[in-house]
Amino acid sequence: MRIREMATAFLFHQDRILMMKKPESRICPTEFWSGVGGHLEPGELNHPLKACLREIEEETGLQAKELRDIRLRYILLRQTETEIRQQYVYFASADHPNVVSSAEGDVYWIYPQALSQLRMSAIIAKMLEHYALHTAEPDIYVGTMSVTPVGKPIVQWSVLKDPGLF
Repeated sequence: MRIREMATAFLFHQDRILMMKKPESRICPTEFWSGVGGHLEPGELNHPLKACLREIEEETGLQAKELRDIRLRYILLRQTETEIRQQYVYFASADHPNVVSSAEGDVYWIYPQALSQLRMSAIIAKMLEHYALHTAEPDIYVGTMSVTPVGKPIVQWSVLKDPGLF
């Protein structure tokens, strides 16, 4: 089983969140929505923030100096048939709404109340629901994707904390 590491950002400007509409691909047979981001390059494996900032610039044109309060808020884990996917999810504010789309997809500023109408992966949808309830908290959450006995997607949330050495 392979491990795929990814970094994703959800950016806010005023009362909207930046979402990317991605075309169908080898991963998903239909178009879907997500934050901006992608896979960590070999030199970024110990630096997901570096990968995230690179992806933000490549996919939106926004540079790191145009972002405020970028923080790691989630580490998402899920398994596919052939790999374990580990996704580092950052949240930040953008200084301005001027973004450009890329070959990865088209970017749009969306009002949060419209998010439930967008087709997105179950783990991202559940993470955004969780974030809406815990926006002000400083914690980093680990979300592990699973399914209930009847096959419904579920995410188990834990706060990531250092217990100390002893």
